[in-house]
Amino acid sequence: MEGFFTQGPISVLSLIFLLGIVVVVHELGHYWAGRMFGAAAESFSVGFGRSIFERKDKRNTRWRINWIPLGGFVKFVGEHQMPGDAGRIETAPVGRPFHELTVGQRSIVLLAGPIANFILAMVIFAALAFALGKPIERVTIGAVNEGGPAAEAGFEVGDIILAIDGKTITDNGQVRRTIQLSTGDDLVVTVERDGAPIDLSVTPVRMAVDNGLGQTNQVGAINVGLGVQRVDHESFGLLGSLRQGIVQTGDVIVLTGKVLGRMVTGREPLNQLSGPVGIGDLAGKAVQATLSIEEVPLSQRLLLVSLNLINICAFVSVGIGLFNLLPLPVLDGGHLMFNAYEAVVGDTVPARIQETALTIGLVLLFTVAVIVTWGDIVETGILGGA
Repeated sequence: MEGFFTQGPISVLSLIFLLGIVVVVHELGHYWAGRMFGAAAESFSVGFGRSIFERKDKRNTRWRINWIPLGGFVKFVGEHQMPGDAGRIETAPVGRPFHELTVGQRSIVLLAGPIANFILAMVIFAALAFALGKPIERVTIGAVNEGGPAAEAGFEVGDIILAIDGKTITDNGQVRRTIQLSTGDDLVVTVERDGAPIDLSVTPVRMAVDNGLGQTNQVGAINVGLGVQRVDHESFGLLGSLRQGIVQTGDVIVLTGKVLGRMVTGREPLNQLSGPVGIGDLAGKAVQATLSIEEVPLSQRLLLVSLNLINICAFVSVGIGLFNLLPLPVLDGGHLMFNAYEAVVGDTVPARIQETALTIGLVLLFTVAVIVTWGDIVETGILGGA
């Protein structure tokens, strides 16, 4: 508990930095796409609550900075985002009401937010690849715990992990992420033993695992200790960095989509998601751990802090982009479902049904938020005693 309060300001500032960038980029995607089709924007807000600063542009769009600095939103004229919006039309801003756009145009505007998140992640991963390159690592089995899935599958100390389900392994993070997100799934792990490749089948089981920053996560594990040796370092030019950014973003999208899919089907608990508390705590602890390395000059530590936060920002951006595509009425994916109905039937969803659906969606979203926040609190160890 004491550690949480001493780290609290760092976590809050890190959270504001991460969500500020990711959510504003998401909303700018919606805004720019809407402007492309001539939609009238009532407001573009950074943060929530009452305004600290506000001004109108020549199109009568209100640009606001609000008191609660967590994310933001864009509101188009005639757009039904919340239950009370159904049937209400604002008239002051210049441009076309949102409902007057074609179904295809509205769908593009809705998709533009998540796409902006994916582009942000690609840019970050590409920039990091250009600046830092990529270490090529040899991942080995350093220990095998008796009675665990790895022992039953026949893993031995000294095995070199070559691939998982046919995908070549080049770093430790690939191994950990794949295993942690595969609880109950059969994985084919190709290892090198005595100079020859061997395929081993193993099924991760869910257990509490410390992520190294004081958070305990319920994730898939096979009860082994991994050893890592850096064997090479790959540098990238401009085109190579762009390709690396696209590939890495695609990998993160696939892994995140897999987690969301497993949650929808009940194979993973909802508290596997990280909300603001978990994101802020993770970023804050990463910052604190980096700044505490006294043998490294302060300038280098500050550079490492910046790189860590930017890297986390890319992962958060992908997560927010995919989460907004879920078919929940208050999210972009839910509004896309309304558009699909209109495209098929030839008429909009009745206002009363929209209002009911948005209300139900808001309740479901609030329920998910409570579950996720409670899971974050447990994982951060805030309630773990003195």
